[in-house]
Order: sequence, then structure tokens, then C-alpha cells
Amino acid sequence: MLPSLTLQLPRHHHIPLSSPLQRTPSSSATSVAVFQSEYSLRKTMDRLTENARLMIVSDLDHTMVDHHDPENLSLLRFNALWEANYRSNSLLVFSTGRSPTLYKELRKEKPMLTPDITIMSVGTEITYGNSMEPDNGWVEFLNQKWDRNIVYEETSKIAELTLQSETEQRPHKVSFYVQKEKAEDIMKSLLTRFKERELDVKIIYSGGMDLDILPQGAGKGQALAYLHKKFEAEGKLPKNTLVCGDSGNDADLYTIPDVHGVMVSNAQEELLQWHAIYAKNNPKIIHAKERCAAGIIQAIGHFNLGPSISPRDVTDLSDSKLENFDPAYEVVKFYLFYERWRLAEVENSELYLANLKAVCSKSGFFIHPSGIEKQLHDCVESLRECYGDKRGQPFRVWVDQVLPVQVGSDSWLVKFKKWEQSGKERVCCLATALLSSKDVTVAEGLTWVNVHQTWLKEALPSSDADWLF
Repeated sequence: MLPSLTLQLPRHHHIPLSSPLQRTPSSSATSVAVFQSEYSLRKTMDRLTENARLMIVSDLDHTMVDHHDPENLSLLRFNALWEANYRSNSLLVFSTGRSPTLYKELRKEKPMLTPDITIMSVGTEITYGNSMEPDNGWVEFLNQKWDRNIVYEETSKIAELTLQSETEQRPHKVSFYVQKEKAEDIMKSLLTRFKERELDVKIIYSGGMDLDILPQGAGKGQALAYLHKKFEAEGKLPKNTLVCGDSGNDADLYTIPDVHGVMVSNAQEELLQWHAIYAKNNPKIIHAKERCAAGIIQAIGHFNLGPSISPRDVTDLSDSKLENFDPAYEVVKFYLFYERWRLAEVENSELYLANLKAVCSKSGFFIHPSGIEKQLHDCVESLRECYGDKRGQPFRVWVDQVLPVQVGSDSWLVKFKKWEQSGKERVCCLATALLSSKDVTVAEGLTWVNVHQTWLKEALPSSDADWLF
């Protein structure tokens, strides 16, 4: 096994800021593309009123996502914690070895949040926001001293290398499978060949089988360093960054200055070996006792980066002690109760329904995604008939991109996506809720005034009769 996990030719590149104001583009088309990616980054930053409280940069497979947890409980716990406490003032970055194709497939399979930034293909592709706008400045940088044709020519001479699927062959990444015991010799041989052909490359071996060949300036760590430089140039460097991983291609993340790092408890031997050799005495990197997303939550608490108790771990949500009105927490809490009610995980009590009515305006209305308008109190009454209707079934509810905006001295407009999964069917609506603090105390919680929902086109239901809130 290669303790360093990575072999590369000994060159050093300056990582550019890629600002259209700081470079002379090679063409007008390039200029427009770079401007668009810069605009997408600025939209990401402008959502924050100040420097991000926390930026989490996490690998996906076996780090954020636990493929051995069919109920996705640790992921759902993280989701609730993030949306209730961090979404409005922090940044979520997914950094994965997956190509865009496989990344999108994973999103359909697992209850994942929408990240602010996505780093894919082992740090060779950076995109921003819901539309996944590519960072064309990063593309230009990686084009230096890179030629995929030469990579294919030289690797075709080594019989032990097996090309991965076509989706995993990307503009700046060529990927193979190779047996663990042969990896080190093959990597050294390839580096000699590439040096002779004056090609700048980095070779990363991870997962005990995956061999990726990238431009030397690429990688998860280099992509993060690039983002840090861009944030710093705008005066919005995050106050804290937590990097999270489990395998060899995550090692570079831990080398970025001043970051906190967590290796989840199920981290692979290759990453643990790297840590033992290069970072054993670094107090900013821990090996969590918990698996996957639960290990990320553990690290947030260990480093005192902010709240680390997920609302999903709170038994009685009505007993939550808040110091100030918190619209995001109210939304997360409401839909957690809704899930528990339908699963019969809370008592079938009139008191609960009375409390729900108390936090809903008597004149408030709910516009169902189908367009039907109902009184909020009538919606609460409808819950009486569906208590426990999902008992014993794989039923989960989660919210994503919960973003409150204060629109008055005592009112907030909260936009979010609300997801329901029942069996294999997953449906989603775009929701807008008006919440008010008028004539109530923090202990009583915000009043729901109006709720409006529309179906997300990519996640329409087969029937909307079962959709209540």
C-alpha cells in the first residue's frame, strides 16, 4: 500500500483567482464563461451577510452517505442539524470522486441536501448552486500541461489497468481499476513514462482499487485551496472549515492550512496510514468514533464549531429551549413532528393537536401543491385521521435549503424544499411559509400565518391525495 496515496511530478503551480478582472481571457467566449462562474460564486457568497460561520467540505460515499444504513438515519440527522442551525449562515460543499452523472444518481437514491458548491471527479470539476454552474477559471487552470490522449496512450500499454465506465472518464480525469498489490509499481512506472513525455500529472490511488490520473494541479485539496483563495479575495473567507473523508483521495483535504478535519470511524486503511505518517500529531484532525455523517456531527461538537445536537435526537421537540425566534428551527421541528405523527412515534394526544392549532393563525391558509386552498386549522384537523398511517413503513420527511428572510419587525418569509419518501416513491414541493412573532413569546414559538406549496417538476407524485402538509 502507498502511504502517501498520491504520486506526482515535482512541479508547483500558482492557483489563480480566476477573476475576469484579473486575467486577459483567450477569447470572448472564455470571458463570458468565466464571468458566469464568477457571478455564480458571488451569488453563493452574497447569500451570507458576513463570513460563513462554518464551511463543511465532505466526501460523499462512506463519509456523508452511509451505504450500510438502509434507513439513512445518520444522513437525516445531519440534514436536520444543518437546516436548523447552519444553512442560513454557513456553506455546505460536497467533494466527491464521482462524476456529475454518478453524483446525480446518488442524489436520486439518498436523502441528500443541496450543497452550495459541488466538487466532483476527484477535484477536477467545481460547480455552484442548484444549477451547478461550472467554474471555468478552474477548467482553464487544469488545462495547463495536460493531454488526455497521452494518458490513454501510455496507460494502454499496461495490461493490469482496467478502464472504469465511460461516465467516469472526464476532461481532466482518467480512471482505472487496479489490483491493490500491483498499484505502487504501476504508479511509479506511469510517472516515469509521463515525465519522459513532459506531461504534468498526479496519480491518486484510493478505495483499494481506484486509480485516477489527473492534472498535477487537481485534487480535492487543491480545489478547496482554490475556493479559499476566491473567498479570501472577496473578504469572505469562512471563519472555520471542517473537512471530512474516509479514503485516499480525501487525504489532500487535510493538508490545507488551518482547516479542522475528521476521518470517520469507518475510514479505510489507506487514509489511516497516511494520517499515522503525516498528521499523527495534528490536534486539528481526529478519527471519529462514529460512522459517516454521525462522525461529522461528532467532529462539529469536538471542535466547538457550533450546535452539534440534531433535532432528530431531541425526543420532545415541544420542550426545545431557544433564546431567540428561529424560523429555520421552527420549520425543521414542525416537519419532524409531522413524520413522527404519521409513524406513530409520538403519543396520539389531543394536546399535540391543540398545540399545533395554537401555532397556526386562525385565519391562516395553506395552498396545497395541487392548487387547492385550505384553512390551516382544517389541515391540523386532517392530521387526526392519519395518525400512524405510515407505522412500520419506510417513511421519512426532510427539508432542504431552509432560508428565512425577515420581511418585517415581527415576520419572516421562509423558503424551503419539503421532501417525503414513502417506500420507493420520493416527492418534493417548493414551499414558502410566512411566520410571525406578533403577540407570542420565544417559548411559545412562531405563528404559521400562510403556507404555499408547488410541486417540484423533477419529483412529482403519482397521486397527490396522500400529501397533507
